[in-house]
Amino acid sequence: MAQLIVANVVALSSRLLGPHTPNLNRLIASTGQRLIKPVAPALTCSTQATYLTGKTPQHHGIVGNGWYFHDTAEIRFWLQHDKLVQSPRIWGIAKAKGTPVRVANICWWYAMHAGCDITVTPRPMYPADGRKLPDCWTHPAALRDTLQAELGQFPLFKFWGPMTSIESTRWIVDATRHVLTRTDSDPDLTLVYLPHLDYDLQRFGPDHEQSRRAASEVDHEVGRLDQLAKQTNRKLVLLSEYGITPVDHVTHPNRILRQHGLLSIRIERGLEQLDAGASDAFAVADHQVAHVYVKDKPRVEEIAGLFETQGVDQILIGPNRNAVGLDHPRAGDIVLLAKPSSWFGYYFWLDDALAPDYARTVDIHRKPGYDPCELFLDPTIRWPKLKVARKLLARKLGFRNLLDVTPLDATLVRGSHGVTPHHTDDWPVLIGMGQSPTLQPTDICGLLLTELTNTG
Repeated sequence: MAQLIVANVVALSSRLLGPHTPNLNRLIASTGQRLIKPVAPALTCSTQATYLTGKTPQHHGIVGNGWYFHDTAEIRFWLQHDKLVQSPRIWGIAKAKGTPVRVANICWWYAMHAGCDITVTPRPMYPADGRKLPDCWTHPAALRDTLQAELGQFPLFKFWGPMTSIESTRWIVDATRHVLTRTDSDPDLTLVYLPHLDYDLQRFGPDHEQSRRAASEVDHEVGRLDQLAKQTNRKLVLLSEYGITPVDHVTHPNRILRQHGLLSIRIERGLEQLDAGASDAFAVADHQVAHVYVKDKPRVEEIAGLFETQGVDQILIGPNRNAVGLDHPRAGDIVLLAKPSSWFGYYFWLDDALAPDYARTVDIHRKPGYDPCELFLDPTIRWPKLKVARKLLARKLGFRNLLDVTPLDATLVRGSHGVTPHHTDDWPVLIGMGQSPTLQPTDICGLLLTELTNTG
């Protein structure tokens, strides 16, 4: 059985390649590059589930990075448990065929309790006093302490938020090196997640000099993985989930629904909260895709008509959702797809003074939608880094406070993803498996299985 390192270089597309990416250029020249048609929706969790199951979201159930849970009336994002994926993944498929594959999962999604031989995934600690502490979850459990003793604490605040940097990607590459050289697991398939490009491409757009600098930084880490692959006699395969394209407009579907009296709002401590379970309709916004859930199903077509507005490209209802592979009970009754230069925000308040307290913080689990503004420090704060330092010091001294430095200006965002870009230079890529033809995202699982079981 062949042994692979499959590195997910998030947001990598042909547009980002150039003199500043020598390692990627060399790998493409020697092993080839193929385009992958983006998953619908082209989002992290949906794409990873499609690559590893060979199924579309309407079969594996991962309709976005989050969705509405009807049984608890909650919108939940970035959950991590394996059981949310409703189709077998590559290791389960191989086992069913009688060719079990040993797997190390280093930070791909839905990793917890997934039956992999080695698992490392970000998992903060939330003590009862309200703090959020950087940490990770591993299998076997003892690996957590070993990794953090050797590499330092998982750099959670460099993994997401305004302080993101190459440090989190570097930590993941270091953890991969540890797993492949200092443990006896000897995995056949090693999945590695390299998130670095996601950050500056959303902050500045893909054509900005800072984004090219980010591409250079991640290229260096790809070079380190290539050296590790040679050292451990493994084949390195690179792929990406999506490409990020420039945006200059944001649409807030929940504000549209609120203006038509369909959203239910309650007041807590003088601030507004979205009550999804009591709403006649509400939207779960996720980059360039929004799921709209409607209580009274005969009104779906009527409510869908409200979104014939700037920034919305397609409005899909009922079986028409099948056209993009999203005809699934978890999906919205209405699926909105943004125009290429637009994206969807989660905001539901009409007055920033009434925005919920979490809106000005990095809080990926509490917000009823994805918020790329978490990548910024509020430019209206005169000395934002000083404010952060003072608040963190107060927390260390035992005082509770709100790290309220996230801006409420969604127009700051310059890059997004979720729909299929018009230009193939912005499509995701597969490097390491030849030059052509263009692949469907459901092809990836079979290609990797074939490569793993190739004894020639």
